[in-house]
Amino acid sequence: MNHAPRDPASPSSPLTGMDRGHWEETADRLLGALAPFAVHGGAGYRLPGPASGSGPASDALEAYARTFLLAAFRAAHAPARHAERLLAPYAAGLAHGADPGAPGRWPHPAELPQARVEAAALVVALHESRGRLWERLDDRARGHAVDWLTGVAEAPVPRNNWLWFRAVVAAFLRSVGAPHSASDIAEAVERTEEWYAGDGWYSDGSRVPGRHRNFDHYNGWAMHLFPLWYCRISGAAAEPGLLDRYRERLRLHLADAVHLIGGDGAPLFQGRSLIYRFATAAPLFAGALFDATPLAPGLTRRAASGTLRSFLERGAVDERGLLPAGWHGRFDALRQSYSGPGSPYWASQGFSGLLLPPDHAVWTETEERLPVERGDFTRTVGPPGWLVSGTAADGVIRVVNHGTDHTPPDRPARDDPSYARLAYSTHAGPDLGPPDPWHDDPEAGFRDGDVRADQGPDNRVALVDAEGRLSHRSPLRRREVLAPAAVSEHVPHWPVAGVTDRERWPAGPPLVTASLVNGAWEVRVVEVAGDDRLVSVGGHALAAPAPPSGGATARARWLTREDGLTSALAALTEAPAALTEHREEGRNAFGAHSATPVYRATGPLHAVGVFLGVHREPDPPVPPRVLLSPGRATVEWPDGTSDTVRWRSPVPSP
Repeated sequence: MNHAPRDPASPSSPLTGMDRGHWEETADRLLGALAPFAVHGGAGYRLPGPASGSGPASDALEAYARTFLLAAFRAAHAPARHAERLLAPYAAGLAHGADPGAPGRWPHPAELPQARVEAAALVVALHESRGRLWERLDDRARGHAVDWLTGVAEAPVPRNNWLWFRAVVAAFLRSVGAPHSASDIAEAVERTEEWYAGDGWYSDGSRVPGRHRNFDHYNGWAMHLFPLWYCRISGAAAEPGLLDRYRERLRLHLADAVHLIGGDGAPLFQGRSLIYRFATAAPLFAGALFDATPLAPGLTRRAASGTLRSFLERGAVDERGLLPAGWHGRFDALRQSYSGPGSPYWASQGFSGLLLPPDHAVWTETEERLPVERGDFTRTVGPPGWLVSGTAADGVIRVVNHGTDHTPPDRPARDDPSYARLAYSTHAGPDLGPPDPWHDDPEAGFRDGDVRADQGPDNRVALVDAEGRLSHRSPLRRREVLAPAAVSEHVPHWPVAGVTDRERWPAGPPLVTASLVNGAWEVRVVEVAGDDRLVSVGGHALAAPAPPSGGATARARWLTREDGLTSALAALTEAPAALTEHREEGRNAFGAHSATPVYRATGPLHAVGVFLGVHREPDPPVPPRVLLSPGRATVEWPDGTSDTVRWRSPVPSP
């Protein structure tokens, strides 16, 4: 259902047509749709959809806490009567849910790990609505809330962004004169320094100190936001210098993050918890809120409003006014074990811009164009090992990934399609099979991320075994990432169900992948160590409501949607190669029908052109040309320029 604004563009919003009023109206509609689903005196919302692994009681709390965040942001500068209407259900729900004797009371954080996450949403909302809600509660309700929140103190949490959930709860408890855990704060601050990879990027936890591999959109709205909100809640009680440290890091991060937004406003489709959708707008607003941004106010609003509008236009809000699990519309395959019906409302963080007053420059200055709207670019994003390319003609952003796989580096792992693919985009995403339950492997949960069974060939460089199975890449070893080239190496392997000794998994010879990027093209070069194995190289999975059309020549294969978006592969050497297409239904967040061009050939050296962009001609896009030899490739691009990449040839395993 299209919930995007229909009004003519305001004078200050010529690019998105969205001003502050549109954000307020969207927040009001989202909040207004919840009333029929309220339970337990407003202490929870029982939304439609599959339950999470934490169960229905947790899911109801989650929906309450995350939508309370939205209500608190919306109420911050709303007229008094409207703010009171928005917050009244949450005041009643808090009084009921935190009461240990009330029927349907909230699961206690000491009992249920997921409640520790929702406690963080609660305290941010309570802080932002302090004068209009918290201070108006009676002593009994405040006492019950404090008692409930203290259950978070020193509770076991994963050593990742969850540490900040405990820290912000401790900060709020300290701010109201309640007992709190200083050690929770100290651990979050200390571990965050271990995770900082430089240039504004954090690894979300790390199994091996100094080996940063866990990078995704959590960088913006979790790894940056919660440390800053800890400082905001703490005020003068925050550790000296901490706010300035976190502000400078967000400035650095936003310089990269704004290059990861497509011309249509879509964020990069990579990483986990993608059902949170426009939570990715939160760090943009936080940069303005905390004076921690290199972006002009008009660019901040254009980026954030474009992100929100891109989802509203594509059915992110259903016919009931709810946010279902999915990307555009409902797509349950994006759910993870911790995803419940209320989980998508972490998107509420994207409305943090409503904390800025209406006369703030972010809301009054004229929108400015995104980097991808100003011209083509190629950019190195060093810490995650990404090459980023954007093309102004179609607004497509592509990321070539030679540094991130979300798995510890010391032993083989199963690939997580949201992290281990060689390329990602704002306009395409991987095909997703059903979750692999890992029942046979106690290490899989923390090593292998969100593993999927029956993974497709899209954006994989793999060996093919005798049974036709594609090898896995994780863990990869980054060699070089400096635009326009990147190089990584991995040992192809095939996970075996029931074999927990990963060193016994079948493995192939080491394999080097080198990438050169220019505009809509990536040249993907593969060198296999001394072995004549069958190599598979997949392009981008192109998805749409209707099956993409296809075309082929002897040396190219391409697939096209109705809007002209095209995924193509070109064989760039004269060696024999098979170019085919792989089609799926119901596996892709971008549409019910998806198709991937696939290259297969034997031999030690391969060069494949990978294209993603709008192309409306009946013939395939004009490919680059390659001069290829072991350890070196020179590419002549269609625009007449050329680039060279070198690498150290892989050595056969002993």
